[in-house]
Amino acid sequence: MLYLSRQIGFSATHVYRVPEWSEEENRRVFGPCSNMNGHGHDYKLEVMLKGRLDEKSGIVVNTTHIKNIVNEFVEQELDGRFLDREHPHFQKHIPTTENLVDYIWSSLEQRFEGYNLHRIRLHENHYLSSEKEDGSMVQLTRKYHFCSAHRLHSDYLSEEENIKLFGKCNNPHGHGHNYYLDVTVKGIPDPVTGMMINLADLDGVVEKAVLDKVDHKHLNLDTEEFVNLNPTSEVVAMVIYNMLQPHLPQLHKIGLWETEKNYFEYFGPEVS
Repeated sequence: MLYLSRQIGFSATHVYRVPEWSEEENRRVFGPCSNMNGHGHDYKLEVMLKGRLDEKSGIVVNTTHIKNIVNEFVEQELDGRFLDREHPHFQKHIPTTENLVDYIWSSLEQRFEGYNLHRIRLHENHYLSSEKEDGSMVQLTRKYHFCSAHRLHSDYLSEEENIKLFGKCNNPHGHGHNYYLDVTVKGIPDPVTGMMINLADLDGVVEKAVLDKVDHKHLNLDTEEFVNLNPTSEVVAMVIYNMLQPHLPQLHKIGLWETEKNYFEYFGPEVS
């Protein structure tokens, strides 16, 4: 099976509000997103299809065909619109990132007749995205940043083996990274708020459970969580998952960017 994607950009405006709620309640739940005059985003939409190779043409589907279908939909319904004032669906459903990706999936699925839509991913900005795959629930990913130092060293290996395996990362004084942390939750958006989880609540959990403990710290020397552990990025991703899971029952996976080139994911312990 082959997978191919096309990326489309569009701009839109919206407001997060429940008309039946008071001004105070809307502001408490939605914060600045409840501003009556609206706010906007330059969205980035990724559409991925899957299929088998056509041996005669050498392609699965012409990417220009994908572009034309997605562009037509985006231009007709989303681009340049004030969504909850101009779009019939979003007049009844708050256009959160989760609701948007769910609607885009259901709309495009009908337009790609004869092809298998595999995944829709919508980036609201650099720090927030949502996606949906075939037959799965909606996912929401929030990106965070922290700075830490660590030394890669295993007590189970000799000094020579550690140096050979980890090289300069075995420096006794350690070295540092600007880490980026992707926290992904998975579930069904609330029918009233359109949110899977309130972002302010998510931010608070991640800050208290993780960032306060690792940001501007030496993982080997300053944290209880990495005592007797070799803080490779694989281990860091697993430890952060375990730090968050008791507080986030919707937690789906952790993504950790050690550098722009090195990325690691952890989905939790395997279910036997």
